[in-house]
Amino acid sequence: MASFLFNIILWTLAIYGLFELVKSIIHTYYQPKASSSGIYLFVGVKNQENKVEGFIRSVLFRLVYGKEENINNIFVFDLNSSDKTSDILDMLSKDYDFIKFTDVKHCKEFLDSVLEND
Repeated sequence: MASFLFNIILWTLAIYGLFELVKSIIHTYYQPKASSSGIYLFVGVKNQENKVEGFIRSVLFRLVYGKEENINNIFVFDLNSSDKTSDILDMLSKDYDFIKFTDVKHCKEFLDSVLEND
């Protein structure tokens, strides 16, 4: 009897997981492309090698599951870190198109150009 209940629970979870996977794929495929308007997330970091990847990945998790549909790009700029923060951010920016990693100077130039265009 216990084996039967275990199999029912296991199959129920497996079907639920398959349903969620298909739903995520459909949502990602049919999600409308982002326009030029929307929200741009700017994150400044300094010496956060132990925390920055977890923070960025938690933001990515919200993007993937559609909780933050209006975020177009994530700009992360380094405030002259002396640890491996910049290496981690560089890796993440290569893995994901919408993560832009730069320094403070280039971030300021970008903001100035956006403000001039409005």
